[in-house]
Amino acid sequence: MEFAAEYQQSLQATLSQLDTGKIDQAISWFEQARDAQQTIFVAGNGGSASTASHFACDMVKGASFQRAKRFRIMALTDNLATITAYSNDVSYECVFLEQMKNFAKPGDLFMAISGSGNSPNVLAAMDFANHLGLKTIALTGRDGGKLGQMAHLNIHVPSPHMGRIEDAHLIVCHTICYYFMDKEPK
Repeated sequence: MEFAAEYQQSLQATLSQLDTGKIDQAISWFEQARDAQQTIFVAGNGGSASTASHFACDMVKGASFQRAKRFRIMALTDNLATITAYSNDVSYECVFLEQMKNFAKPGDLFMAISGSGNSPNVLAAMDFANHLGLKTIALTGRDGGKLGQMAHLNIHVPSPHMGRIEDAHLIVCHTICYYFMDKEPK
């Protein structure tokens, strides 16, 4: 078997293990946050930072453009000046937490994305979100790490392979977004 076919087969096997009921629950929480005009925050590191930015873009444009109900979503990964200022002057661990302190309020929604589930800056933001009274969602991989245990809803990709974890996280994000694009009329 060629490598591309093997990868595709492994990815399909990984995707078949996702708990679609949890994805549907996440969709419901996103819908509730949108309808209540609450803010949604999303964060992650590395590839997960890219997924967070991609997801926020999809929700701001794809799931909101020309629609009466629009999403208030912010990728905490996108303000490079703020991230580098906190990293340099305080610590990298607080880059998401400190931004949430400015904007988050009880009832908002926080989604953290981490393949390992153990990124200190994501854990700090999740802890803050839980204590402030936000609904919390984690997209995790491997064994879910500490993050999976902290979130109200953990959408777990049971794989040790970071590529397949990140692939599945993006598919989960697209599933959430395309629910609003494909299922809800403009």
